[in-house]
Amino acid sequence: MNSLKQKIKETDLTVLLICMGLSFFSVISIYSIYAKMTILNNIRVVIVQAGASAVGVVAAFLISLIDYKEMCEMWKLHSAFAYALMVLTAVIGFAPEGTTNKAWIALPFGLSIQPSEILKLSMILTLAFFFEKNKNTVNEIKTFTRLVFAALVPLAFVAYQKDDGTLLIFCVIVACIFFARGVSYKVVAAGVVGLAAMSPILWFKVLDDYQKNRILALFHPDEFSNIMWQQNQGRIAIGSGMITGKGFLVDNHNATPLAYNDSIFSFFAESTGFVGTVLLLAAILFLWMKILSIARRSNDLRGSLICVGVFAMLMAQTAINIGMNLSLLPVIGVTLPLFSAGGTSVIVTYAAIGLVLSVARHNPKTLFN
Repeated sequence: MNSLKQKIKETDLTVLLICMGLSFFSVISIYSIYAKMTILNNIRVVIVQAGASAVGVVAAFLISLIDYKEMCEMWKLHSAFAYALMVLTAVIGFAPEGTTNKAWIALPFGLSIQPSEILKLSMILTLAFFFEKNKNTVNEIKTFTRLVFAALVPLAFVAYQKDDGTLLIFCVIVACIFFARGVSYKVVAAGVVGLAAMSPILWFKVLDDYQKNRILALFHPDEFSNIMWQQNQGRIAIGSGMITGKGFLVDNHNATPLAYNDSIFSFFAESTGFVGTVLLLAAILFLWMKILSIARRSNDLRGSLICVGVFAMLMAQTAINIGMNLSLLPVIGVTLPLFSAGGTSVIVTYAAIGLVLSVARHNPKTLFN
């Protein structure tokens, strides 16, 4: 018991408490949607969210006890496991209601798992390991080519699933890790120019018509009113929250589609108003700052890059999800971390927080920090 108390004392509880607070309001929001709105008729979603949050907190604590250096060293093991699950989606994968991508695998008791979420963590650990191993030669052509290949393999697997939202998150993670490591600005400039040159190809040869229409709808909402309907409903919900919100367990919420998932930010803003929304964003921003602070405090490159990767994952998902709710970005099915309904997403996010806590635990503060 004394040992457990000591382990808890060594844990960065501020990070964990912020995450638990986000999960608490997530469960409250989803329960309110179930109890007062007709768009969610199954209490099971609420139970799964609460259960996944509880499991996630325990998982984050247990993962924090493992030295992150050892987890990086085991990159072959967790990479093989993640890729095996990704391959399985091509055989037994299914698309849940509201999606078209067969990126999930069914589990017993009506549960499911999204392997790409596991691959995110594996990729972060793997890239951190490779960059640490090659930290003195990162800008040499041979080394840089190997690092790019290590990043492109998981991107290719996700691209095969045609999950645009997840692919975008992976790209942001990779870009942030490469940038944080100090890749030559010439390489960064070349990458930007290459993306600009490829944009016409992406538009005319890669994107499907429905994907183009989602982008065009942002600039011509009147011409694509059917596409913008969900986002318009979300903006109406946000505006109707006014200063202090309507409250959670009330009957006059707007019927925003997927309010428990993609549009949960709109529901929360309607429930708590401007004040609650600002507090939510402040908590999220503080969490990001804590993660970057731990990255800076790390004594080695591996720990820093793990934190940067987790920060990039949370930042990208949050920015895209809120952008979708505000009609600033097209709907691409990206969840709000720890808030949107989804057991796999919640547990994997807590596992990512566990990696950050591991870096904090194994890089304790000293008098000279």
